[in-house]
Amino acid sequence: MKLTMATSMSTNSNAFVFPLAFCLVGISQLLLCSGDAPNCNPNLIEASDRDRLQFALNLEFLETEFFLYAALGKGLDAISPNLTIGGPPPIGAQKANLDPLVRRIIEEFGYQEVGHIRSIIRKEGGFPRPLLDLSRQNFAKLMDRAVGFTLNPPFDPYANSLNYLLATYTIPYVGLVGYVGTIPYLKNMTSCRLAASLLGVESGQDSVIRTFLYQRSSEKVQPYSLTVADFTNRISMLRNDLAMCGIKDEGIIVPEKLGAENRTSSNIISADPNSLSYARTPPEILRIVYASGNESLPGGFYPKGANGNIARRFLKIN
Repeated sequence: MKLTMATSMSTNSNAFVFPLAFCLVGISQLLLCSGDAPNCNPNLIEASDRDRLQFALNLEFLETEFFLYAALGKGLDAISPNLTIGGPPPIGAQKANLDPLVRRIIEEFGYQEVGHIRSIIRKEGGFPRPLLDLSRQNFAKLMDRAVGFTLNPPFDPYANSLNYLLATYTIPYVGLVGYVGTIPYLKNMTSCRLAASLLGVESGQDSVIRTFLYQRSSEKVQPYSLTVADFTNRISMLRNDLAMCGIKDEGIIVPEKLGAENRTSSNIISADPNSLSYARTPPEILRIVYASGNESLPGGFYPKGANGNIARRFLKIN
């Protein structure tokens, strides 16, 4: 595996602004433009099928705990403790104040993620659940960084259904594009079948979340001045900035020139100009979920880093 350090970045972009390339200049820093960032090329990642699928476990653990705790007030330790393989419980996860419909859907998503973890471990083996930070404080920092200023009061993902759906918007799509980026490099047909099956469900979950948010796209997220669409666009822009590999993430409303066939501003399913799914490499994903813009600098949802051979090899270069 060829590893390269990346610099931490933040965003203060306006909603609906989607430049053709992100060129961010900092004092005493080199210009970093789309396509020039390290490890944007998936061919630079040398890993076995087992390593690639085990890498996905990091995202599956994250989704499982966030969904189960929000819906039930308890997580994997209560539902299927053997799957944690002795890993530490998440930080700050709690039951959310969800309406009955959203709660039912999120509970179903949580159980689906349990099945995903079990399926990967049965096929490829596993590792202990990494330490996850699902605290209100962590989400508040993430949202402040996305919108470009300090929200007052701090954003609380567990306060109500809308806040929770916006917080959830930050997670499943990252796993989705990760599977899209993984499948072409799997050598075994059984591994490909498993990854495709996982991708199908992840895509469905992401579409449900985005549809709920699209229905409320023009609604102000109380008590802030930003709309639901504003939040999604700014979260997507932040993820693009952190990953440093161009536009692979878009909010629920876009200019028509970026919509399907340049004919629609709705963007319920994020896709490229040919309506094909975007793909991300493991380094891109780590830069995003660490919220550091650096695959070797843990933080964000993974204060001690992700687990598995791919993630741990990046940490060794520090």
